[in-house]
Amino acid sequence: MLNGIINIYKEPGYTSHDVVARLRGITHQKKIGHTGTLDPDAEGVLCVCLGAATRVCDMLTDATKAYEAVCLLGTVTDTQDTSGQVLSEKPVDVSAETVRECIAGFIGETEQIPPMYSALKRDGKKLYELARAGMEIEREPRHITIYDIEIVNIDLPEVTMRVTCSKGTYIRTLCNDIGEKLGCGGCMKHLTRIRVGDFDISTARKLSEVEELAREDRISDVLIPVTSVFADLPAATVNQTGASRAMNGNLLRDSDLIFEDSGLHNTTLISGNRFRVLGPDGFFYGIYSYDAGDEACHPVKMFLCQ
Repeated sequence: MLNGIINIYKEPGYTSHDVVARLRGITHQKKIGHTGTLDPDAEGVLCVCLGAATRVCDMLTDATKAYEAVCLLGTVTDTQDTSGQVLSEKPVDVSAETVRECIAGFIGETEQIPPMYSALKRDGKKLYELARAGMEIEREPRHITIYDIEIVNIDLPEVTMRVTCSKGTYIRTLCNDIGEKLGCGGCMKHLTRIRVGDFDISTARKLSEVEELAREDRISDVLIPVTSVFADLPAATVNQTGASRAMNGNLLRDSDLIFEDSGLHNTTLISGNRFRVLGPDGFFYGIYSYDAGDEACHPVKMFLCQ
């Protein structure tokens, strides 16, 4: 079984589910999951986890994301993007400077009401299913953070911008809200996800490329190790006794661990600290956390993969 992460460049026309289904066929394994839905018309980074790496899907879904979007001012649609039905159109009688000032006001912590055309569920039903049935229900605002918005180009009625934001942020809704605040309405014309955590669009591979590598038995060339997600955590190597305990997800003792130097040992084994546990051959057992109360290291998440 393949264990790792592939940074896929999702092309327009594919759903995130389509990507996973195609990769299952390419790799001939079922245990695959993606890390955050992209709309069919959107493109860009879609991290796909294989095998033991599916255990980090939730962590990558929660990661900071960056997008390049084209906001079309003056047009409001039911889906908040240009794929939907036009609800209203107005002239865009605002200056570029006014647009810049308005957009800057969206940076920071805020609340956003998710769109009806989204995969969020209510009573087991996806909101977009209810929307297609002509229903609209009240949605609770969600807390989000927009860390930065860089204006790339303003050619009214279009505004191209790069948005760095927290999980749960809908760029379609941001475009809609910008238009509403400007008084002319707005929707999203195009969306490219350019980054998810440390995974950048510059290293993303199209499905056709991955398929070709699989035919050449070189898929490992694009398979990113699970440990890369935890590169900021210190690492400890287990001795033979510790390896037996870690393989079964048991507690580890100080005597089971070997650190590169005593300084790293002292700074890591502090209550609450997390660290990677590896074998001498690089085998990745998982993430452990030290508890000073019982002087033991407790498993946080196990991976058990090369």
